[in-house]
Amino acid sequence: MGTSWISTTKEQLWKEQRPVPSSAGATPNLLVTNETKRVIDGFGGCFNELGFEALSHLSEEDRNKVFDALFLPEGECQFSICRLPIGASDYALEWYSHNETPEDYEMNYFSIERDKKYLIPYIKEALKRNPELKLFASPWSPPTWMKYPKAYNYGTLRWKAKVLEAYALYFVKFVQAYKEEGIIIHQIHVQNEVVADQKFPSCLWTGEQLREFIADYLGPAFEKHGIDAEIWLGTINAPEPWEELMKGTTSDYDAYANTVLSDPKAYRYIKGVGYQWAGKIAIQRTVQSYPELKYMQTENECGNGENTWAYAHYVHNLFRHYFVNGANAYIYWNMVLEPKGRSTWGWEQNSMMTVDPETKHTIYNPEYYVMKHFSHFVKQGAVRLETVGPWTGNTTAFLNPDGSKVLVVANPFKDARELTIEENGEVYSFKLEAESFHTIVL
Repeated sequence: MGTSWISTTKEQLWKEQRPVPSSAGATPNLLVTNETKRVIDGFGGCFNELGFEALSHLSEEDRNKVFDALFLPEGECQFSICRLPIGASDYALEWYSHNETPEDYEMNYFSIERDKKYLIPYIKEALKRNPELKLFASPWSPPTWMKYPKAYNYGTLRWKAKVLEAYALYFVKFVQAYKEEGIIIHQIHVQNEVVADQKFPSCLWTGEQLREFIADYLGPAFEKHGIDAEIWLGTINAPEPWEELMKGTTSDYDAYANTVLSDPKAYRYIKGVGYQWAGKIAIQRTVQSYPELKYMQTENECGNGENTWAYAHYVHNLFRHYFVNGANAYIYWNMVLEPKGRSTWGWEQNSMMTVDPETKHTIYNPEYYVMKHFSHFVKQGAVRLETVGPWTGNTTAFLNPDGSKVLVVANPFKDARELTIEENGEVYSFKLEAESFHTIVL
């Protein structure tokens, strides 16, 4: 059996193993079918200021190791599509937007000067490793003078034509300014977490507002100025339905995706939909209704800064959920943070890697290995395969462009279990250690 098998346990990370032939007459408990599903566009993470600050604690040699691991096409994670904020995210060092000059509707004072200190050097290091890296961007908050109340956190966009026209121009200027820096923005997602009203940068939108802004302002502005960046409906983070129904409201598929996509004028500008957090509840229905569009999981759920093995299993299940329900790509949130991963506004979050500012040492956290089990083996242009059998609920399978089959499997149980697979008429056995992750390439 021409097979490679990598396993990861809490005690032994990234171990090469070999399957063994099963006894005569053994019945496989996982069958990989030839039924193909959606294409995989890639994996990535988000460029944030606090991540770049964490990397600054490392020596140049160690920093290069991190960039190589994440971005080299032949490296460990092989990232091919990544995210960046437009203005301050919740992992910026402080509040900012690209134009805080009140009533500057012509965007005469638009500037990305701040990004040249943190985000742009971060991105350019990635592009050195992979010049083909795709980038998508979204704001957490519009400029404060465009909002009510006038603040980065909480609030909504002032719904006046001249404000909406100026905000569309803000996106145009952003794409143009980054292009002048040699960085192509491939996608614009209109708002990070349209349902989030937070103490960190945020802005609430309704589905009707997204529909109007895309159809009447953003789409026409991109056409007028010759902007090639795609417009995506994202990032949608619909709250848990039971929470909303208790209040007599709902913001699921019909309230956001279907409200926008069922409008022909808005639909013609939209190339894809980005979902994150509770948006996972809606992705299946959107994919079923609009299979011609692209879909992305735009922000890995962030944990609490403890980077536990148990949470890594939860994240593995998120990967599987999104791919099985139609996502074309999966994006991690913070790639690198300091210990505890505390944001400027006090939220502690997980990260793929932790850089200790005292020891100058890089720690590769459990979720780094979950990502690597997928991204190192599943190539751009792969398609998802269906599987059959009792291991299906813990398995995601893919067919690479070179014909190899990739199975990512988790054993969530507290004891070892046996996985048996039939390939070319032979049944082979894999001993999956307790609470472990595996990639099998056939």
